[in-house]
Amino acid sequence: MANHAAQPKDFLTQLFKEAVATADPMRVVAQHLPPRPTGRLVIVGAGKASARMAEAVEAEYGPCKGFVITRYGYERPTKSIEIAQAAHPVPDANGQMATQRLLEKVSDLTADDTVIALISGGGSALLCAPTPGLTLADKIEVNRALLASGAAIGDMNVVRKHLSCVKGGQLAAACYPARLLTLLISDVPGDDPAEIASGPTVGDKSTPQDALAILERHKIPVAPNIRQAIANDSHVIHPDDPRLARAETKIIAAPSHSLAAAAAIASNEGLDVRILGDALEGEARDLAVEQAEFALSLQSKLAKGDKPILLLSGGECTVTRRGDGVGGPNAEYVLSAAVTLNGQAGIHVLACDTDGVDGAAEVAGAYAGPDMPALARNAKTDPQTALANNDAHTFFARIESQIITGPTLTNVNDFRAILILPQA
Repeated sequence: MANHAAQPKDFLTQLFKEAVATADPMRVVAQHLPPRPTGRLVIVGAGKASARMAEAVEAEYGPCKGFVITRYGYERPTKSIEIAQAAHPVPDANGQMATQRLLEKVSDLTADDTVIALISGGGSALLCAPTPGLTLADKIEVNRALLASGAAIGDMNVVRKHLSCVKGGQLAAACYPARLLTLLISDVPGDDPAEIASGPTVGDKSTPQDALAILERHKIPVAPNIRQAIANDSHVIHPDDPRLARAETKIIAAPSHSLAAAAAIASNEGLDVRILGDALEGEARDLAVEQAEFALSLQSKLAKGDKPILLLSGGECTVTRRGDGVGGPNAEYVLSAAVTLNGQAGIHVLACDTDGVDGAAEVAGAYAGPDMPALARNAKTDPQTALANNDAHTFFARIESQIITGPTLTNVNDFRAILILPQA
């Protein structure tokens, strides 16, 4: 473990890596699997972690029949379970075709069969089955508008459910009358199973009117035919539907688990660790200002020789696009915090998405320390201009302070850490 005072960036990066490792499906799947069923077993799934989850299932059971959909670049070498790849965060034709094939895999099941569904974040985009009357182009339009709106993930998922033939419990209904066990890796604030990947195997109480109200509240522009599709009879499955009677769900990894693992390491290193919450939402830049100001307040009360403080938080922030730059919630959080801190000695900030992808960029997140203003001047770039243009990834690339992991094969939401050292 890097020394937190001498190598703060390395220290915070190692804490992030431990948070990711704690949610690795190879660590957590096996303990939640029942003995292998004696009847027909079908494995299905969708999400950024689904291929790794399938790999973990076969490590326990041996070769299995099945079909899962994951993000491009997140495939794994399974023995028999077929892996399809598709686009995220905006769906594509491969996702639509793969979803149809997945539904075909569960179309002829009996009460003697068992389905294990492997669901993780990213499944909302990867499971693409437009409701009747809509096209793939319509779904792409809606997803892009939702992602740019600043709406919370829960609101986005309500809209997605009412435009789908697979979300909102509809995959579970398709599996009936087979027994269904869903293993979930949570990437949503509050770990609500109905929100993870838009709840394909979980019943939902939302209505078409709820979805339309969300579009109005966030001023999300969509074509009239999309509004009409929502207003028509919804296919979302109510929690009381008898087709859910044989469905069971288990959350096997969650943001709280990963934050606790990082906190344990930091505590052992002698830090005063404070977890601010694992389900924080809101505008990334606003949360950053709030937490940076809190860090400044805490530092002002530290005396030389006091324990350093580590602030940890998780959840899923959003970005309302104001400019045309390249960014993501985690990089924007770090940039906004760094602007607020303005080079304050002894305070270091890191924020990364545990799936390795912040926004639509192949970048996990970013780090900023007291030298950020000097690095920006040397690189002839301005942090406030970058923040105004939602251009955090470009900014941190120029000052060489991005955190790039590649596919992590899991997804338990954002990881944010602020290290506060006593001033000399």
